[in-house]
Amino acid sequence: MKGQSTRSHERPHWSIPESTCRICVAFNLNICGVGGGAEARGPQQSGYVVPARHNILREHGLYGVVPFICSGWAATVVMLPDGRRQIISFLLPGDIVSTTLLFDSQPYSRIEAITETHCRTFDRAELRALLYKEPDLLEKFSKTWIGEKRRAEELIVDLGRRTAEERIARLIFNLMDRLTKRGMVRGEPVEIDFPLRQHHIADATGLTPVHVSKVLTEFRRDGLINISNRSLTLLNPAGLKRIAQMR
Repeated sequence: MKGQSTRSHERPHWSIPESTCRICVAFNLNICGVGGGAEARGPQQSGYVVPARHNILREHGLYGVVPFICSGWAATVVMLPDGRRQIISFLLPGDIVSTTLLFDSQPYSRIEAITETHCRTFDRAELRALLYKEPDLLEKFSKTWIGEKRRAEELIVDLGRRTAEERIARLIFNLMDRLTKRGMVRGEPVEIDFPLRQHHIADATGLTPVHVSKVLTEFRRDGLINISNRSLTLLNPAGLKRIAQMR
């Protein structure tokens, strides 16, 4: 990845919709010139594509860049020695892969592409220097870090205290909320892209794929959701919200 740096005025070889860029942290901080034709400031950057089921970052590697997700879905994964996995978070378009990479060049989680994922990287040292130089950028990045921390704390509670039905319902609502803020929902009832397989949901909720299948079948039978063709439709938001116990 270190050898892929290009100057900030250069564009990657794919086309990124401006609507996607508008919700990206890097774009809103004016450090990325892609998408709206903005005159970016600061760090060198480059773009690349990661195929589905490939690693964007490996844990314990050393990286001189900070990647952002331009399009596609990815996951932050912790691998146990016996091969079991825990998904810590799902990464959506506009997300920084990990705010910790701003301060530590070694990630302690694996980042895997769920779908084909378009990434854009920024030189780590230059980006960090820019943040220290401009407090307004540091404050905005702090909000991103706070969001990561909040989701991690919610995951702890979900895994430690909530039922299987509550965990899965909350996962769906959290993804729906994040995609809504990005303008990535459509129709009425609301429909979203949903490339997750049962094993992804199982790894994110601490359940088995069999248990996930049972819960999703119950949700469909009760008219709460419909999942088909890599999309999810929320048929009964109030009903699913009661299960999730979300305010």
